[in-house]
Amino acid sequence: MTTTSAKTAPSQTSVPAQEGAATSLAERVASVARVAEEHLEATDRDAVFPEQALAQMRRTGLLGLLVPAEHGGCSGTLTDLVDAGMALGRVDMSVGMIFAMHCQQSEAIVRYAASPLREELLAQLSVGDLYLASVTTEPGKGGHLFRSYAPLQESDDTLMVDRVAPIVTGGAAADGFLITMRSPHATADHHVSLVYAHRHQLRIEGTGEWCPMGMRASHSLPLTLTGSIPAHQVIGEHGAFHQIAQSVFGPLAHIGWSAVWLGTAAGALSRVLRLLRDPAGRKRFNLSSELLMTRLSRVRQRLDTVHALLRRTEALVASGADLSGASSQLLLNSLKITASEECYRAVDELVDAVGLRHGYLRDSPTRLEKSLRDLRSAALNYSNDRLHLADGQLCLLDPNVRFV
Repeated sequence: MTTTSAKTAPSQTSVPAQEGAATSLAERVASVARVAEEHLEATDRDAVFPEQALAQMRRTGLLGLLVPAEHGGCSGTLTDLVDAGMALGRVDMSVGMIFAMHCQQSEAIVRYAASPLREELLAQLSVGDLYLASVTTEPGKGGHLFRSYAPLQESDDTLMVDRVAPIVTGGAAADGFLITMRSPHATADHHVSLVYAHRHQLRIEGTGEWCPMGMRASHSLPLTLTGSIPAHQVIGEHGAFHQIAQSVFGPLAHIGWSAVWLGTAAGALSRVLRLLRDPAGRKRFNLSSELLMTRLSRVRQRLDTVHALLRRTEALVASGADLSGASSQLLLNSLKITASEECYRAVDELVDAVGLRHGYLRDSPTRLEKSLRDLRSAALNYSNDRLHLADGQLCLLDPNVRFV
């Protein structure tokens, strides 16, 4: 990780000034959240990418959050990523996930890209010229991150990319792509390479529509990407993507996603509480109802549980500890599973708490209907069933039940 302290708060983080933007990270995140909220109704209704929010991320330098200061970036910490993800998730889960996934990709470049590619990409990230999309999904592998069937062809100093991906979040808006493919020297499907490709180096074709239940603004279209890239645009070593996945992709995905999901559920609870506390709301709801109070208590308990697990996992990863052990992997997977389930259940319980008008109808200021639709995707985003299967096997490797 590039993180230096798990205790650094966004409001204390100094970042380079850009286009008159606020000097604190918290203010920059807040400005993106405001833009996202202004366009929230349209992006959700029309299932279109939040271009205005991305433009604000570019202007404020947020796309360079994890880029070291010596390369012009923010030198943000893992805590900064968590807090920013939570703040954006409170407004729009799609925008929060777009940001968190971009940061996951940028950290892989910080950690594993070699010169001169590293310097080129970090400079572009720091000034907001590079929004990254991840291409890891592939037909026939059921979301298995450590496997690829699409061969990466090598010829002299060139790598040939021919890749079909059923889901690419923000792919239509991305400036560059990190793509997993079967290594040119592979002898097995798990010998996977990660390569970077500029948009102008590829022919990109949309092969379907994006009309989901929730997460509509993520605009995760199926894409086919073909083209040729210089051989030096491999990230890390050929066939060694599992190292990047274990040290960057997995930890930052589970932590970043969970932060956004928690923010979404916390935003929903906050809007409900403001409704209940409003003088007009007090006339509609019986605030002496034991059932209502019990439901609110359970919702807050769920969110506090996720928050505690998120901060515990964040601290482990920020410490630089070896994450390959069974107990560390179990904690990371437990965070993802717990956050995806508990945040959804919290919002579902809020729907029951406030009833049909403010829980189920789309025009309620609580936005519970949208939050519920969005959070339903969380358990499917790298399936909890797959993680439970892995965790069962990891449990057998830790008969003493050690905790990290």
